[in-house]
Amino acid sequence: MDRIKVKIINKSHHPLPDYSTFEAAGMDVRAYLPDGPITLKPMERALIPTGLAIQLPQGYECQIRPRSGLALKHGLSIVNTPGTVDADYRGDIGVVLINLGQEDFVVNDGERICQMVITQYSHVKWEPVHELDRTKREDGSFGHTGTN
Repeated sequence: MDRIKVKIINKSHHPLPDYSTFEAAGMDVRAYLPDGPITLKPMERALIPTGLAIQLPQGYECQIRPRSGLALKHGLSIVNTPGTVDADYRGDIGVVLINLGQEDFVVNDGERICQMVITQYSHVKWEPVHELDRTKREDGSFGHTGTN
């Protein structure tokens, strides 16, 4: 497992994002709501600040993903999941939460609202061609393996 150093500014009074277990891929991130909680009604969404800004190394991105427990218990998700924080972004990381549940959900200051995964990426250099290599599946689409 690789370890990289990432510069971080934490304007909140909450702990830095951290892994709950040794082999966890995602770090828990907390809401920064110094002016008080935000209530999300069913089907309502809001930008929740984290008070965090990061400086990723070139070739890395930060993905913001829903927490499975909040999704299962309350129907809470992230509208643009996974959200991407690019390596050249230096502003506050905000999380666009949506309440897909049937009850109001109150987001409190310090509540763990999402997971953060730091991962490498590649840039693509397109190679235009007139045909692609053949496979068993060919152009079978959604739910089709092409092997029946």
